[in-house]
Amino acid sequence: MDGQDLVRSLRAVGSANGLRSVRAGWRRHRTDSRGLPRQRAERARVPGSAQGTEPLPGGGVVRFARSDLRVRVAVGGAVFCGWGGAGPEPSYALAGCPEADGRAVIEPDKDGWRVVSERVTVLVSRHGAVEFRTPGGLLLRRDLPPRWWDPLETDRAEGGSPAGGSRWVQRSETAADGAVFGLGGRASGPLLREGVYRLWNTDPGEAFGPDDDPLYITMPVQLVVADAGSHLVFHDNPWDGRVALRDGEEGAGSGHDRPGGCELRVDGGPLRYWVLTGTPARILAGWTALTGRPALPPRWALGYQHSRWGFGTADEVRRVAAGYRDRGLPLSALHLDIDHLDGHRVFSVDKERFPDLPGLARELGQDGVRLVSIIDPAVKEEPGDPVYDSGTAADAFVRDARGRKVQGVVWPGEAVYPDFTEPRVRKWWGGFYAERLAQGFSGVWHDMNEPVSFTPFGETTLPRSARHSLEGRGGDHREAHNVYALSMARAGYEGLRELRPDVRPFLFSRSGWAGMQRYGGTWSGDVSSGWPGLRASLSLVLGLGLCGVPYSGPDVGGFDGEPSAELYLRWFQMAAYFPFFRTHSSITAGRREPWEFGPEVLEHAGAALRERERLLPYLYTLAHMARRTGAPYVRPLWWNHPGDRKLRGCEDAFQVGDALLVAPVLEQGSNLRSLRLPRGRWYDTSTGKAHLGPGQVLLDAPLGRIPVLARAGAVLPVAGAGGGTELEVWAPATGRTGGGLLVTDEGDGWAEPRVERFTTRVEDGEVVVEREGSQKVGYPVRVRGVV
Repeated sequence: MDGQDLVRSLRAVGSANGLRSVRAGWRRHRTDSRGLPRQRAERARVPGSAQGTEPLPGGGVVRFARSDLRVRVAVGGAVFCGWGGAGPEPSYALAGCPEADGRAVIEPDKDGWRVVSERVTVLVSRHGAVEFRTPGGLLLRRDLPPRWWDPLETDRAEGGSPAGGSRWVQRSETAADGAVFGLGGRASGPLLREGVYRLWNTDPGEAFGPDDDPLYITMPVQLVVADAGSHLVFHDNPWDGRVALRDGEEGAGSGHDRPGGCELRVDGGPLRYWVLTGTPARILAGWTALTGRPALPPRWALGYQHSRWGFGTADEVRRVAAGYRDRGLPLSALHLDIDHLDGHRVFSVDKERFPDLPGLARELGQDGVRLVSIIDPAVKEEPGDPVYDSGTAADAFVRDARGRKVQGVVWPGEAVYPDFTEPRVRKWWGGFYAERLAQGFSGVWHDMNEPVSFTPFGETTLPRSARHSLEGRGGDHREAHNVYALSMARAGYEGLRELRPDVRPFLFSRSGWAGMQRYGGTWSGDVSSGWPGLRASLSLVLGLGLCGVPYSGPDVGGFDGEPSAELYLRWFQMAAYFPFFRTHSSITAGRREPWEFGPEVLEHAGAALRERERLLPYLYTLAHMARRTGAPYVRPLWWNHPGDRKLRGCEDAFQVGDALLVAPVLEQGSNLRSLRLPRGRWYDTSTGKAHLGPGQVLLDAPLGRIPVLARAGAVLPVAGAGGGTELEVWAPATGRTGGGLLVTDEGDGWAEPRVERFTTRVEDGEVVVEREGSQKVGYPVRVRGVV
């Protein structure tokens, strides 16, 4: 630690906590020096030559000289591969282990064995290479024989398995033209370039931009899109690791392509992974069937939400709410950050600043505005604090190898951490959400759950030797770190379900892991207030959607600093089309209310807000479809055209469902947007002008709006002027048809939704709209576009 580190620490968390964080850093270092296993001499191992096979449902086991490989095709087409005796469970990612597809059998092949299924053929060589091919024989992925390192005294000459603590590496090859997406929330994407990406959930400690990596959510999930087909690979291992990607090169027709490459290194745990193939839509449907369908947010959570670290008092909250109301600006929720808590203690209220929080919630609720509460995992280590006392009595906190509570430093000072990998602790924690509901909160926001402990040096998290239950198996923070936030989200979600069984929970989390969509969504975290931060926001939303987390969005305007009026407005306009639409900022940053940026920004931001409200029936339909199919609301332009290589490289525009295409302005001073269109006819929703794709177009992007295009033939459910739903129909091209969906329910419960399907066509020069199963459309219809 140098002087600059200490000064930075003191400035960030205050002098008292800054000094505490220095002590906590040394304490963490001492804990790990005593509690982690000593490094020993190791030897590298490889599987060796094949010895034989054992047929099993869905595939079988191939036995090698020093390990074995289990291949299992599941119902639905997902393929599991597990080395060294590893099976699909236990797993934090899986929503449940799918049944084996009894039709898939292992059989001899000329160079080894093969398992043939409806969607993919798996080939296993006699030395342990595994290939995944399309039913037509095109190569999607080749995994080379793995390598692992064992302590020298471990004897596995008779074919044992790599131990849970063994390090391992797996190298893979993909198509030369393959484009890689995913790996959780990456600010530099969504297309992942050649380079090394760490798999360790990390609070960057300050506002981040596109060059910062890793961030709060890392996942060993890769979606590879190539001409031969698309596939997703998920390595089900939460240990610290790194993924090194290498771009492929095509041989300009010579046939000597250099395949794309991936090298995955993990510090411990099992070598097991899943592969899913098909179209992107089919892959995400299979992925979320495997890891859990996304939680459906209540309808109000698709409205605009405002937050600030530093509201400070109930009167300030009222003033901000009145500012929106008096200007006629729609507002769905206000979020209270740590400044509403008593000394930053979790599950508490500062009674001087917020003397009647339930009353404030009722007052705001009369205008349709809800309150959302921040919740951090760390509990102030203070006898007399009800959460600390209760957790101590329940033995709920993480301990070190000597059995002492692990201490860290966060906003309330010295703190301890619940072990959310223990079921009874999740149950205990979930009960405290009753206090939040009693205070009038309608939703919760999990923060600081990587988890974080302040320190000016080393890792800003718990000691790696800290002990965790891991569902009763036992282990340490090396394995538990990446699933800590996921387990906290589970505790909160299940607690809210039990406390209010008739209401869908609203929960979003800064950190998480594969499967986190089961419990809610996420947001960008502390993105920087600059044009690079604006671009990083789009990368995060697109990338997380391709990892199965469809509900997300950034802090509009960035977390730190004071965005210019132009930057704020462009950010606001883009985020109005994201699932989670929230302004937020630091206590030291500038204001984020639209009227703080002058009358012109207020006018244009108001137009974006009203358009967001108008689109709510469509966005709510997309939320239901995400719940049913895993398809993200916000999709890359290649979603329906994965074979279009130029679209794969388009990272500055996105689709909202299949009906809308949004081209945000990401550069200062720009009032034009160049855009690569997917196939088909697209209408500029502002001018009605038609454009034909595929091809490049140049669109006007004045300060008052960003280009938004509608697909020809689309049926877009929108809010009508009288408050009901109407259908905005964009004329299909002659000889073509189109359509759309409308999904409705009561907005926040569990009743089965109503799904209505509409089709469009041109007949005798007129646009005809029909509702499936009915002679009447049932809604007002407004036709736009040119027949």
